[in-house]
Amino acid sequence: MEKVIERGSELIRQSLTSLEGKDYPTAKQQILEAQEIFTKNKKGKYISICLSILAMIDYLEDKSKYKSSLSLLRDSYYMAEIEADVTAKLFYEISAGNINYCENNNEVALLHFQNAKNYGLKYDEFSLLGFIITRVKQLQNGLEFTLPIQSDPLVSLVKIGRSINALTDITELLTVIAEETKIAMQADRCTVFLLDKKHNELWSKVALGMNSSEIRFPADKGLAGYVVRTGESINIEDAYNDERFNPEVDKETGYKTKTMLCMPIKNNNQEIIGAFQVLNKSKGIFTKNDEDLLVAIGGSASIALENAQLFERQKELYKEQKLLFESFINTLAASIDARDKITAGHSSRVKLYSMLIVEALGLDEKTKEIIEKAATLHDIGKIGIRDSVLQKEGKLTDEEYKHIQEHVQITHNILEKICLTEDFKQISEIACSHHEKYDGSGYYRHLKGEEIPYGGRILAVSDVFDAITSRRHYRDKMPIVNVINILLKDSGTHFDKNIVDVFLKIPTDKIVHVFLTENHFHLEPQDSEILSKYNLLDIYNFTNDTNASQEQKNIVELFNHYYAGKTNNGEC
Repeated sequence: MEKVIERGSELIRQSLTSLEGKDYPTAKQQILEAQEIFTKNKKGKYISICLSILAMIDYLEDKSKYKSSLSLLRDSYYMAEIEADVTAKLFYEISAGNINYCENNNEVALLHFQNAKNYGLKYDEFSLLGFIITRVKQLQNGLEFTLPIQSDPLVSLVKIGRSINALTDITELLTVIAEETKIAMQADRCTVFLLDKKHNELWSKVALGMNSSEIRFPADKGLAGYVVRTGESINIEDAYNDERFNPEVDKETGYKTKTMLCMPIKNNNQEIIGAFQVLNKSKGIFTKNDEDLLVAIGGSASIALENAQLFERQKELYKEQKLLFESFINTLAASIDARDKITAGHSSRVKLYSMLIVEALGLDEKTKEIIEKAATLHDIGKIGIRDSVLQKEGKLTDEEYKHIQEHVQITHNILEKICLTEDFKQISEIACSHHEKYDGSGYYRHLKGEEIPYGGRILAVSDVFDAITSRRHYRDKMPIVNVINILLKDSGTHFDKNIVDVFLKIPTDKIVHVFLTENHFHLEPQDSEILSKYNLLDIYNFTNDTNASQEQKNIVELFNHYYAGKTNNGEC
């Protein structure tokens, strides 16, 4: 089966090459042969790809076939959706983009190619990302449709300089440089290698015409290694008659290298940072003008590549700092669990409930991250509470209750001392406001309404909900209907009503998953599916409805089964 798929895939590649050369009859013959292979073997993904390419061939060969080509594209689209395959969707978007481009529907074409680019960044089985990015650039610059894609070398040089200096993603940058260089040099393939000095390796995430997601090899190997090591340029007119050429790669890939231009990439300090490898000039051999053009391209590319690598290093450093920061926060939270065995796990559950609310509200990632950390640290001030009060089983005296209330101010005092950024200041403000009440009667600053940070209002709901739904040594969980009644009754006084409303509409399977972190039990898949269709307000209404149907009673019973934390044999 693998050999059959491989043969069909190769026919697709051949068809694309024929299409690029405007040899429409050959392209059509090749794609129909591929379609027959995939139809016999019931490979929907590849059938969809064949239909997309066939629609494009038919249209480009005869533009009067516009409607029939769109009909083929519709079939391709439906099959790609059924298969839920990225590559099939990518081909649909490319074909639809090209047809709309030809029809001067440039805005529609650009949307299709932007979609194709998004798919290509995820997975690029047929190495089409460079072509896609070039099409996007053509459309954005108001250029007319051309096939094959060609441009004046000097125009390409300007485009390269303008395009790459705005890019920071190393993969996209390498793709643009490789594709634009290939076009400017009128070559078949181009690879841009970067020098990894630390590991003494050459690498590239982009090799046009290759399926490999990344190429990496010792910096002293191959022709690219030679030019990096020596600083010399190599212009080979006949690869197989040049002893410096290694034909093994061609044997592995089935590609036939004829001409090759390989040149080092140097930065402003004339240090070698990588190499270009350009293969198979479309007409004749690479000339001195080609060498001069590649030097000029390298001048623009080197600056962008160094900037992109610096940006990548900064991102890695940020990730390391973020990991260290999160580890520090989790350690602080764990210190509370170590002291307060009675409420161990409380901060974790408050975080989980808060994240459910944030998700339901559709808040952005940055806000989510800030609230998540504030929830984790909201009780850190309990470090300053006496053990006799913190670990007391039973009702607190008035004096003890006043003492434990001090934990929010202690939380603020602790976190304020490590406020290094504006984000962390928000974390501190949110964490120490989870006992404020909407009517101003809370503590410790007696904030009211929207004076309370939004994250603090979210934490207030999560904190109370967990406190009264968690089992303690000295009491059991409060019945869920009573819990919900408290949230409803105190909306607008203790709690922000809008947040309570959102919380009570969260699907109960998500709420149950948080319950189960307390006892490490498992939510059965069939039960999860049932509970996902109802929310806490439904449970409340079903419980209080004297005319509830048997099905509704069963839903309440199922929810309470997990709420009580019972195992399959009924033990708690």
